[in-house]
Amino acid sequence: MGKIKKILIANRGEIAVRIIRAIREMGLSPVVVYSDADELSLAVKLADEAYHIGGSPSSESYLVIDKIIDVAKKSKCDAIHPGYGFLAENAGFAERVKKEGMIFIGPSPDAIRMMGSKTESRGIMKKAGVPVVPGTTSPLKSIKELNEVAKEIGFPVLLKASAGGGGKGMRLVRSISELEDSFMRAQSEAGSSFGDDSVYVEKYIEEPHHIEIQILADSFGNTLYLGERECSVQRRYQKIIEETPSPFITDDIRKKMGKIAVKAAEAVQYENAGTVEFIVDKNKNFYFLEMNTRLQVEHPITEMVTGIDIVKEQIKIASGEKINFSQDSIDPRGVSIECRVYAEDPFNNFAPSPGKIAEYVPPAGGIGIRDDTGVYEGYTVPVFYDPLISKLITWGRDRDEAVNRMKRALLEYRIVGINTSIPYFLRILENKEFLSGNYTTSLVERIDNIKKEIEPDLMEVAMLAAGVKAMEYNGNGKKEEKSDKGKNGNWKMFGRMKNLRRF
Repeated sequence: MGKIKKILIANRGEIAVRIIRAIREMGLSPVVVYSDADELSLAVKLADEAYHIGGSPSSESYLVIDKIIDVAKKSKCDAIHPGYGFLAENAGFAERVKKEGMIFIGPSPDAIRMMGSKTESRGIMKKAGVPVVPGTTSPLKSIKELNEVAKEIGFPVLLKASAGGGGKGMRLVRSISELEDSFMRAQSEAGSSFGDDSVYVEKYIEEPHHIEIQILADSFGNTLYLGERECSVQRRYQKIIEETPSPFITDDIRKKMGKIAVKAAEAVQYENAGTVEFIVDKNKNFYFLEMNTRLQVEHPITEMVTGIDIVKEQIKIASGEKINFSQDSIDPRGVSIECRVYAEDPFNNFAPSPGKIAEYVPPAGGIGIRDDTGVYEGYTVPVFYDPLISKLITWGRDRDEAVNRMKRALLEYRIVGINTSIPYFLRILENKEFLSGNYTTSLVERIDNIKKEIEPDLMEVAMLAAGVKAMEYNGNGKKEEKSDKGKNGNWKMFGRMKNLRRF
């Protein structure tokens, strides 16, 4: 690998495990850091070296640049991979890594900074000829300015945090009477979430699809796109199911979006892996949304259809290697779908569900199944971080096969001791709108609003299977004694599972 022999992973959970595997397959040495809560994590068990960096809150560990740099120097690492989240899109962190004589496995600090500001990136894209949603390219200075812009572009409009993402600081406004209150709330949430209360406004696209293009770029001027991902299954602006290729767009639109994504990356002299996100309206007009200057959570589905290991490509590019394939040689095959399995309770407004995993049996068998996880049987899911515990990915020769394979895999997935989002995925995968392939970002909202819906037998099987297993354990992950109390608790669990029909 030349420059890189040893890599520190500045992250945790399933993404740390996924990066460890790529590093080891390349004959390199993986090093991880961990907080108090992650001392017994799977990443710690799998890495060559593991170093404690602080308390459980990320503000005391995974977000403390000095501690991560100290470990990297102490363990004599050549490079640092940030994964996603935490410091992955922190330009200051990337600069510090470079200043300390190590390689940051990601884009340059300048590219991170330019694309990290939603308003600045919109301006850059506009100058580069990339289509953007009508709206402002600089933060709003006053409610008066907001009123003027909103009237000009027309309602509904979307207020968005300039420095944000993940739905934080975002407000949909449908009339002028809602503007002032929504503006104040958006500013407040943006300030508390990102330390920057600047907000901009753009036209809200009705019946939108969220589609992103995966790109790779090296230091030799090669920028390629690896196809698109349909990310319209979202809950509270967070993606929960992704698939590739998108069943909505045509091959012609796919190529146009790919070329525009390359143009967007080249506009900021981008290097390494990144994702250009677009909003697509019902007439298949597409507009630049933002660029994620890091590895995406949903990158595995692109790997499944292209056969390209994106993490390995990241490391090769960071090491100074040239991409050894061309745009014409990229030939995606089949369909891949990903479900993000969260430790949360779908029966209780998706509240986080931390705790000990009493039993963990992933769906390991069969062709076209991949489970990227950071947990194991006996592991305690902590309360301090995002509740994502694994990503279940399937591949099929066509969409029907990929969907049916996902349903089969979800039915086999056994996680006891905590609640998970698995039953909810089964509901979505049986939804007629989803199965049609022509669904929008409002799909989940409509599903949540359905009070009564006739469900297929598959759902009953899923609920009963989960209920039978859950009967054996109490809330602490321990087997219940065979008593009247235990039986009552078991039947209560059965009732909750059956009530998924009315969920």
